[in-house]
Amino acid sequence: MEMNPEHAAFVFAVCADRYYRALLPFARPDVARPDAQGEPTLGGQLLYAGELDDEGRALVVAANVLGAATLTMTADPSAQRRAVRDGVVDFVVTTLDEALRILKNQLRKREAVAVSVAAKPQTIEWEMEERGVQPDLVAYALSGLARFPPEFQAHAHRVEPAATPGDRSVVTWTAEAAAPIWLPKLDALALECLKPEERPTELAARRWLRLAPRYFGRLAEDRRIVSCEPTAAQEIFNRVQSAVKQGHIGVPVWITMSSGAGTQSAQATPPGQTIA
Repeated sequence: MEMNPEHAAFVFAVCADRYYRALLPFARPDVARPDAQGEPTLGGQLLYAGELDDEGRALVVAANVLGAATLTMTADPSAQRRAVRDGVVDFVVTTLDEALRILKNQLRKREAVAVSVAAKPQTIEWEMEERGVQPDLVAYALSGLARFPPEFQAHAHRVEPAATPGDRSVVTWTAEAAAPIWLPKLDALALECLKPEERPTELAARRWLRLAPRYFGRLAEDRRIVSCEPTAAQEIFNRVQSAVKQGHIGVPVWITMSSGAGTQSAQATPPGQTIA
């Protein structure tokens, strides 16, 4: 099951990763949790993500991983159900007042939460202006807030999806079977390769790898994707194959590493097994 770049899970994951990197400049080191090791966090910041369409879902996932309090909305009942089922949003409410009560509580605790209002964005955005709700971060491309007066926009930082950097590599891996058993073991191997004491930028990659699967829902049931420095990517690529070939991982694994220099793909198979 090679990670096809046209696969919906891959496309969504890449979009979420671009928003994750777009949000990172606004994050601060997480000093509240000892196990976070200073990973970046948006705890205590409010993001307005606009419409909860496919791109909006990717932005909300990225914000969840970084610990933001996120407000989004959609009048589409199927989109509401899907977002809750996949863990993209925590609550669907019917009014802005309900949403703000939840968001204020989580902002105070500096904890992640995503709230969707079951309404059209234009309706709620005008209410936000009337109420003086001023997000810290706004995806203007996904909302109508750009039409609001300059004094309303002045408080918020603009969030745009980041371009794929030429100095980063993207590694993906897929378990051919029993993913709930083997993916955590593969994730642990990958985390060992992300060494913030040597490469401080890998703190963001560690946080992504630890938390993103929680918010990807069914799209991440059997696959992972992480953007990291080329040295770390090569180590993940090599160690995963070695672990499978030595029998530490009991199922075949597809792994792909992509960078500006091209793409490498491999299928590693445990001893005694054959490729189906």
